[in-house]
Amino acid sequence: MNDIDAEGSGTPEDPWILLTPPGKSEFEAYRDPDADPPALVVQVGATELRYHLRCIDDLHRMLTDRGDWVALGNADEQKEAKPDTVEAWGRSGDNPVGGWYGLKKGLRGRFGNYVPPVLEVLGLAEVEHNARNNRMRAR
Repeated sequence: MNDIDAEGSGTPEDPWILLTPPGKSEFEAYRDPDADPPALVVQVGATELRYHLRCIDDLHRMLTDRGDWVALGNADEQKEAKPDTVEAWGRSGDNPVGGWYGLKKGLRGRFGNYVPPVLEVLGLAEVEHNARNNRMRAR
């Protein structure tokens, strides 16, 4: 269903091993539906980020509704997200959770860096893999 050759099945015992959209950094990700709240867990070296698990379906729905490419706009929590990007949507009061999808204060950003490859491995989105200014769209 997808074009990505990723290791893992997306469980805590067998996480996906993915690359950031530019292809420069490897990270692990898995779904943890038993967490409170259910989470998409991203492990980058010693740092663990958590996003509401529903971000997968919500982002896919937003991309489907848009029907076109959307810039990723990756940014740390402490930095302003570029408007009209996946990153900005992932922290907007207008998204389905009414704000940040990131669950750990101080580590709520980088939504546009780590969530798009998960949608890609699931076959839900197409993600560009340029050195910078990547975009994604629904499949």
